[in-house]
Parts: sequence; structure tokens; C-alpha cells
Amino acid sequence: MSGSWVLMILIFISSLPVIAVYIWFRLAKYQLPLVKFLFALLAGAAAFFPAVIMQDFLNISFSAKGRGPLFYEFFFRIAFTEEISRFLMLFIFFWINKHFSAEKNKLSSFTAVKEGTAIGLIAGLGFALLENARYAASEMNIVIVILRIFTAAIHGACGSRIGAAAVLIRTSPTQAFLRILTATAIHGIYNLMVSGSGLSPFAAILIAISALITTIITIRGGWNTESSIPDNELDKTVQK
Repeated sequence: MSGSWVLMILIFISSLPVIAVYIWFRLAKYQLPLVKFLFALLAGAAAFFPAVIMQDFLNISFSAKGRGPLFYEFFFRIAFTEEISRFLMLFIFFWINKHFSAEKNKLSSFTAVKEGTAIGLIAGLGFALLENARYAASEMNIVIVILRIFTAAIHGACGSRIGAAAVLIRTSPTQAFLRILTATAIHGIYNLMVSGSGLSPFAAILIAISALITTIITIRGGWNTESSIPDNELDKTVQK
């Protein structure tokens, strides 16, 4: 099979979680219109580029092997740069929505954070789409395909925590910092386990599934589906 076909197949597989999340939101009657969904997906994809730039800039070769270089590589250079890039893009997303939304009624803080969690999930999947395409262009085999599927789950789960952080950063910076730290830790542990550093990739898959399940539970448990929230309303708790 040619590389272009493999790339198309991987992109299609990576798109399935996006489609599944959109269908889930529609069936659950969550107040998230298609335009907002697509812009959240675009914000996540846009976060891929500053992350790559920072990772190239922070690419340092260590002469000695040990825990320090592993922590730097997987937790700081990869996980932290991707999560902070996602945070910046989502913060801009919420800022733009706040200043250009026609609706002025406030959502409750609780509802806004849960919606931020959902937006972050979508953004994480958008990031995964571009990252998977990059990996497919450079190296591709069945193991990579399987791992990239679960990596999309990790990006979605971590993105959900970053989305909540982007909502909370103005009003509750401590809570926002804890969510960024949690997302970075989950992401870093997953990266370390799939790197072949003596740890089982099956444990990484369990982490990806567990993190995604907690995200789904958080969104389902916190979204007000009965209230009449306008389609063009998003987070109003982000202060100037």
C-alpha cells in the first residue's frame, strides 16, 4: 500500500472520534452548534504549529542518559509545549467569542467550565488530526496506526482539561494551573510509556482510555441540556 493511501486511511481513522463526539453532542442535545464545533476543531489544529516550533527550539541532545533527560523530553519538550500551545489557542478562542458574541447573558460559572471542557475535547481531537498526519508522512506501520488512535484519545482528554483551564484562568488561576499541570502529567506519562523505555504500551492504552472516560463523565455530569442556552453563547466568565 502506498504512503499516500496509508496517510488517507490514518486521517480517516483519526476523524472518526471527531465525528463520534459531534454525534454524541447532537444526540445529547448539548448546546454546541456546528460552526462553534468546527472553530474549536480549528483552534486545536492551529495549536499544532506553535507546539512544533517550540519543540524544535527546545530540541537538546544530552550526553548522559537517565531520568532527567527522559523527564525533559517527554514531560517538558513534548507534553508541556503541546498543552501550553493548546491553552493559548483556546484562550484566544474564548476571548474572541466573548468580544464578538451577540448574546450578552451570562452562563453560570459551572456551565461555562463544563462547556470549556467540551470545547477542549474537540480542540484536542483537532490537534491529533494534524499530528497523526505528520507521523504518517514520516513513518508508518500497524503499531504506529494503533498507537496514534489512542494518542488521539489522550489529546482529547488532555485538551478537555486545558479547555477548562482557559475558562478559569481569569477567575480561578490556581484551578487553571492545576488543570494544566494534570494535563501535562497525563500526557507526559503516556508519551513515556509508548516510547519503549522499558514500560508497557498496554499501560499507556489504559491511561488513554481512563483519561477519556473521566472527560466524558465530566461533560455528561455538568452540561445543562434543559436550559435554553443560545447557540451563539459560549463562555462569559472570562473577564477582561
